[in-house]
Amino acid sequence: MSVPDMLFQGWTGIGRTLLVGVLGYVSLILLLRVSGKRTLSKLNAFDLVVTVALGSTLATILLSQDVALAEGLSALALLIALQFAVTWTSVRSSKISKLIRAEPTVLLRGGEPIGPAMRRERITEAELMSAVRESGGRDFDEAEVVLLESDGSLTAILKRS
Repeated sequence: MSVPDMLFQGWTGIGRTLLVGVLGYVSLILLLRVSGKRTLSKLNAFDLVVTVALGSTLATILLSQDVALAEGLSALALLIALQFAVTWTSVRSSKISKLIRAEPTVLLRGGEPIGPAMRRERITEAELMSAVRESGGRDFDEAEVVLLESDGSLTAILKRS
């Protein structure tokens, strides 16, 4: 491929990208709205995989002339339907839920950081301290517990005064 061809191959490809992009984007938004708020919730590992797959699929629809819009929309609908089915099942089955979602991890209890848990989860004391401060505390002694939530966020629960 020559340099000019790498920069511009004609208006047909651009027109296709714009048309398919608008239709694909609108369709993805509609599919996400139909699937419910859970699809767009805070991401845990499972949700992140689905989100990346949706983005990759949309990019393929936009840029690959080998993938027809109907095929791409079918792939988006399939991913969203599978995500809906798995989350629906996980809400009704604790076994499935445990397979899909990580349990929160206690990283600090009674003002004392739990070193093995912090190392396993790759969390530093500075990150713990940041969570304590975000909750209104000034030091570890003011925290009853700091949790690493299943979505990767830190939650500090302060002791009652």
